[in-house]
Amino acid sequence: MIDANMNRQPLVKIRAMSKVYNPGENEVWALDHISLDIFPGEYVAIIGHSGSGKSTLMNMIGCLDHPTDGEYYLNGKDVDGLSDNELSVIRNEEIGFIFQGFNLISNLTAIENVEVPLIYRGMAKVERRELAINSLETVGLGNRIGHTPSELSGGQQQRVAIARAIAAMPPVVLADEPTGNLDSSSTAEIIEIINKLHKSGRTIILITHDDEIAEKAERVIRLRDGKIESDYLNLGNVR
Repeated sequence: MIDANMNRQPLVKIRAMSKVYNPGENEVWALDHISLDIFPGEYVAIIGHSGSGKSTLMNMIGCLDHPTDGEYYLNGKDVDGLSDNELSVIRNEEIGFIFQGFNLISNLTAIENVEVPLIYRGMAKVERRELAINSLETVGLGNRIGHTPSELSGGQQQRVAIARAIAAMPPVVLADEPTGNLDSSSTAEIIEIINKLHKSGRTIILITHDDEIAEKAERVIRLRDGKIESDYLNLGNVR
């Protein structure tokens, strides 16, 4: 799609991917033969109304579910046929997740929450503590590292979630409605942080139903009835 990427290896490569629920007489095609490439350093918004397939596509990209048919390569790896344990490793090492509901552990401090996926990597305490501090400083929470979620605002909790997602510098940051539970002020702060992450070279895939948020991205993929309705560049946002 993008001429500058013609000779580059896509980070996300999807070919004729379908997801069918209740196969048979009452089957539902949540995804209908979708093909797309997302390249390193892109900032992509995937947008659509309820039932468009965007959440299903997010689950496929995040290796949280299996397609009914089609191919998916993440960072050059063929995801199809991998075991649950292998998929778990990919989710931990290749993808930084940001969820609408924050998904923080209530009895852990901000820095401890950020360290959780690093612990699963088997990272030494000194190294993971340094990475956690750096990522919390990146999102402007260097002075809140000892606070638990209940001591933080919604916007601050989402910033902790972003710090957790980026601490180990995964190839893909996958944000699922990251501002869905926030007020307008906190939403603006979170979008600004995501913009800065993109400008620093991160690959961002943002799932949203909000046109205004989608238009902050460099590229917008619009889904309708499980198919790609449009895929275009926001030329004013392209670096």
